[in-house]
Amino acid sequence: MEFAKLRELVKVSDSVLSKHLSALADAGYVALRKAAEGGRQRTWVSLTKNGDRALAAHVAALRAIVAHLPVAAE
Repeated sequence: MEFAKLRELVKVSDSVLSKHLSALADAGYVALRKAAEGGRQRTWVSLTKNGDRALAAHVAALRAIVAHLPVAAE
């Protein structure tokens, strides 16, 4: 996913997203690819295999937590 699109989705500043992506890249969870396109430097972000496994485990843990919550009455 292109950096600008991800920034729009998560609604944070460039600097906040860059800092978090750098930490995730250092941990091996995301891969960052930079290239010039249309005369501008662009960055693309993708999950690595380790990142995909970590995300799946995190989502599973969150589901286990909320499975024990009572259903709210409407």
